[in-house]
Amino acid sequence: MNQQRLILSSPLLEIVISRLTQELIEKHQDFAHSVLLGMQPRGIYFAERVSRELNRTLGREVPLGYLDATFYRDDFRRRDSPLRPNTTHVPFLIEDKRVILIDDVLATGRMVRAALDAMTAFGRPRQVELLVLVDRRYNRDLPIKPDYTGKRVNTLESQRVLVEWTEQGAEADRIWLVG
Repeated sequence: MNQQRLILSSPLLEIVISRLTQELIEKHQDFAHSVLLGMQPRGIYFAERVSRELNRTLGREVPLGYLDATFYRDDFRRRDSPLRPNTTHVPFLIEDKRVILIDDVLATGRMVRAALDAMTAFGRPRQVELLVLVDRRYNRDLPIKPDYTGKRVNTLESQRVLVEWTEQGAEADRIWLVG
């Protein structure tokens, strides 16, 4: 039987986003040489929230793009059913920029590795940092660690983290540990 445990919801989620935004501003100052890249499919909702908070706090638009790494995944040709790609929208070059890669959940690290490969089509960044809403510890296949973390969760391999956004039709923003 699948059990669900609520691990984060509003208004605590807004506080977490505000804290992460302040951490980004501390490191990137006015974002003159920094850009945000939300990872498709679910990381874009979190990236949009971070972007809105940054824009509001800084009083200017921070460049935001969406990156799909479907064709760069190491399991792309190993699946029974074909993967459906999402939209990549990167309306700027990342050459010599400081890129903040944003995803909702970090688990094995394989999607981040794929995103790093996909980024090369848009230039060579000066630096890449990883911002995640939830870091699923103890499930990493690759040595990838976030620079900014909303919440760390100790999980079993059989468990998963479910993020519900109102932008996707959920009645409220909630993050669940399922399994």
